[in-house]
Amino acid sequence: MKTKIYIVLLLMIMASCSSPKRDAIDIKVDNLLSQMTLDEKVGQLCCPIGFNLYENEDYKTLIDTLPVGGFWAVLRADPWSQKTLETGPDARRSVLIFNEMQRYAVENTRLGIPIYFAEECPHGLMAVGATVYPTGLGMASTWDEELLYNIGNAIGEEAAARGAKFGFGPVIDIARDPRWSRVEETFGEDPYLSGTLGGAVVRGMQNHLGATVKHFAAYGIPEGGHNGAASQTGPNTLASDYLLNFEIAVKNGAKSIMTSYNAIDGVPCTSNSYLLKDVLRKQWGFKGIVFSDLGSIWALHSTHRTAENQLVATAQAINAGVDIDLGASNYGAYLKTAVENGMVPIENINEAVRRVLRFKYEIGLFDNPYLEVPADDDVRAQHADLALQTARESVVLLKNDGILPISRDVRSIAVIGPNADNMYNQLGDYTAPQDPNDIVTVLEGIKNRAKPDTKIIYSKGCSIRDTHDADFKDAVNTAKSADVTILVVGGSSARDFKTSYESTGAAIVDDHISDMDCGEGFDRESLELSGLQEDLIKEIAKLHKPLIIIYIEGRPMLENTASEVADALITAFYPGEQDGNAIADVIFGKYNPAGRLPISQPRHTGQIPVYYSQPKPHDYVEGESSPLYCFGYGLSYTNFEYNNLNINKLNNEIEVSFDVKNTGEYDGDEVVQLYLRDEYATLTPAEKLLKGFKRVFIKKNDTQHVTLTIPTEKLEPGEFTIMVGASSDDIRLKEKIEI
Repeated sequence: MKTKIYIVLLLMIMASCSSPKRDAIDIKVDNLLSQMTLDEKVGQLCCPIGFNLYENEDYKTLIDTLPVGGFWAVLRADPWSQKTLETGPDARRSVLIFNEMQRYAVENTRLGIPIYFAEECPHGLMAVGATVYPTGLGMASTWDEELLYNIGNAIGEEAAARGAKFGFGPVIDIARDPRWSRVEETFGEDPYLSGTLGGAVVRGMQNHLGATVKHFAAYGIPEGGHNGAASQTGPNTLASDYLLNFEIAVKNGAKSIMTSYNAIDGVPCTSNSYLLKDVLRKQWGFKGIVFSDLGSIWALHSTHRTAENQLVATAQAINAGVDIDLGASNYGAYLKTAVENGMVPIENINEAVRRVLRFKYEIGLFDNPYLEVPADDDVRAQHADLALQTARESVVLLKNDGILPISRDVRSIAVIGPNADNMYNQLGDYTAPQDPNDIVTVLEGIKNRAKPDTKIIYSKGCSIRDTHDADFKDAVNTAKSADVTILVVGGSSARDFKTSYESTGAAIVDDHISDMDCGEGFDRESLELSGLQEDLIKEIAKLHKPLIIIYIEGRPMLENTASEVADALITAFYPGEQDGNAIADVIFGKYNPAGRLPISQPRHTGQIPVYYSQPKPHDYVEGESSPLYCFGYGLSYTNFEYNNLNINKLNNEIEVSFDVKNTGEYDGDEVVQLYLRDEYATLTPAEKLLKGFKRVFIKKNDTQHVTLTIPTEKLEPGEFTIMVGASSDDIRLKEKIEI
């Protein structure tokens, strides 16, 4: 008998040693899970839209019917939510709303499980009174990892202070078709740059809440540039070009990830178990939560037609690894039935609920479900300097014939164009209504930075898209009367209350002519300037007077004409609330520009896709195949010289060091870029791949010693070329090595 007892004890000890270590939160989660009914479990996996609930009794009715896990976009204010600057909740009211909704969930449900808010945070919290930073392309143009960490921290701080426990962002899709409407949200065309900068934002945000990186995966290469259209890529290219960025973000600790609307090679991402289980969880060890995008489960039946009805669509999503249904249209209506019919194993439900409950324990919701009500709403002022710094660092100088920086002693300046004095056209999509006192346009920035006796004259000239209100005569006369003309053109993602929207929030293109030609739902067939803007450039150029052209845009547009006729050309990807001051600082020389393109600037629409790492193609019959401005390109008011390349092969990495000297007349930043070329490989290698970068400040006549490293764990043995330079096409130092 004693022998049997010893054997049982030995087996128990062996089992406890071989099973995964369970911490205190695991025990709490399993205890709570064991008490939950199927309805309560399903509720935790539902995240309905919240902006239409808190002003009526619908919220209480919903909680009484199905105690959901949390709510999305409660604080959102925009034309889709129909919340204005006056009706959208400010910081103080947001906390009151959160506490009221939380109290009902905790005190009026059987188990008292607290709820979370999930809010949009792609370039600032999308709520009234929150700071608006440059959009993704603008942030990526800084090539500044430390800065993006600080931005993530600031966004997370503002969002968490209002009750958000998930912040939807950053958007790190690899964008290689500028016709696509959501290019502005991304960090550009390169997976290493996107993953590194996105990872920095994740780390910053998660000082305060859970970051939700999106959209998983290959969403930024849709056929025809159509939002949500199929993406065609093979498994090898998928892994190297469209998953590496997400792997880096996951390794930076991302708490959640969102599936994308598209299908890859015919398999919808929201029901793709290979992506969500094999890659995300098994290969990368992801322990966090997978959200569907709004309506993406519904689309398995309605759009992709891989599910014959919504019940099947629901089963496909949960079985593939989607934990939370954003919008709750499927899990709320069909998930319980799918379990009862045997279409979904209960363990799939339990695992998803475990992840949700664990997050709530980790974020402190059970211990501290309520927020302290702030005394005032002045949150934005805390981060105004950070918004200005980011906008400055994001400005990319593409051409300068010596006109910049212009003297503050210039007697008169003409500021012309549809984006010269329209605050919403500089802010990008996913932006709440704004108080004009918080936003600085280019016209206002020029006035702020110019000497008091400088004459500033303004003329709109034309709209972005509408051709009925153009006044070229006034614009030309304005330019004639000034010493220098600053012409501000580009695009707009500014939503208005006349535009119609899909159930997902994407804008619907219709007969109403707003300025909006970019932003979710506004795909383009061409990259030419909309409306009469190109004509306006040509008319002003005929004067043959000093001309500075600025593009404020959400996607790379064709800038061929501007590049030819302008004395200086600047691009800024929706620079945010401090746009005007930042651009004025660059123009007057208060700030030396060092922004670099995170995405190639095409010469014409027909060459898409064009990106730096593709094998160099032959020229077209009609012209060149190279981009107008390449990935990593950007000018400065000073010059930099590279010397003394030294390469050390260590155990698990290659150490690359070199000197950079500022040989010009201005202090300034240089963005050093490290590229690697695999000369021969099992699979066709890229032309070159970005493997490191650093933004360094160097005073004039000074030299900085820079060291960057390349991990070797994923490199095949063979010959490689190490390249260091100022852009993908401006290599200053290179050397071949054997690994």
